[in-house]
Amino acid sequence: MLNATRGYDANKHINGRKRHLLVDQDGLLVDLLVTPADVQDRDAARILLTRLHTEHPEIVLVWADNGYAGEEFSTWAQDTLGITIKVVPRPKDAKGFVLLPKRWVVERSNSWTMRARRNARDYERLMSHAEAHIQWAFITLMSRRLARPRRQTEALPVSLAAA
Repeated sequence: MLNATRGYDANKHINGRKRHLLVDQDGLLVDLLVTPADVQDRDAARILLTRLHTEHPEIVLVWADNGYAGEEFSTWAQDTLGITIKVVPRPKDAKGFVLLPKRWVVERSNSWTMRARRNARDYERLMSHAEAHIQWAFITLMSRRLARPRRQTEALPVSLAAA
């Protein structure tokens, strides 16, 4: 049973699981899927995009990295779900790390989940437990943002702040 939830991704040279995140423009979680590492990114994206379309039919544009590129996948998403996939390509002449603004939102969100120590390593036997821990990390993040104290000028009415 344990081996059925894990796999080997020959491209990234990792053994275990992949975390596929759908986040909004602020990097907050919309949906996620944890799969064995040998599952192709586009196959996991079909599941995620179908759930996204069911829950949020108003979303019609999704930014993605090169793992989700492909004419057949983009055509499927457009024809079946009405979602346009925009792939953010890496510059051809780039060497080493390059900051790509649209893709960085997801990478930053992924690193936020790693602040929860339990998510730093893959301890869970079941993929549903791994998903629950990632959701828990995002709930913690969002609740801390909501509870963050506001600055004094934001709390005052406009007329008092100007005086």
